[in-house]
Amino acid sequence: GDFYETFFEDAVTASRILNITLTTRNKNDDKPIPLAGFPYHALENYLDKLIKSGLKVAICEQTEDPKKAVGLVKREVTEIITPGAVLDQNLLEGTANVFLSTMYRSDRQK
Repeated sequence: GDFYETFFEDAVTASRILNITLTTRNKNDDKPIPLAGFPYHALENYLDKLIKSGLKVAICEQTEDPKKAVGLVKREVTEIITPGAVLDQNLLEGTANVFLSTMYRSDRQK
């Protein structure tokens, strides 16, 4: 199935906060890579826990069909969620006020 995976220090942190298994990739290497992941359909639940823990989360998705990929499947950051910029209705507290302010600086002359 499809999974979201975290690696290195992020895997250690995610496994602790989410209470998921910390394993390794390349177990037989001199320096195995810490890995923790969860099924794609559990993202909303785990994302809520990560955000409430004060973490910033970057979601990376596959951007090409794996069947058509040559080598590694292309992936891109598709969303960045921070405790200060939660826009997903499912992650917002129903009775809390949410304020968002943005600034844009343009070097273009008018």
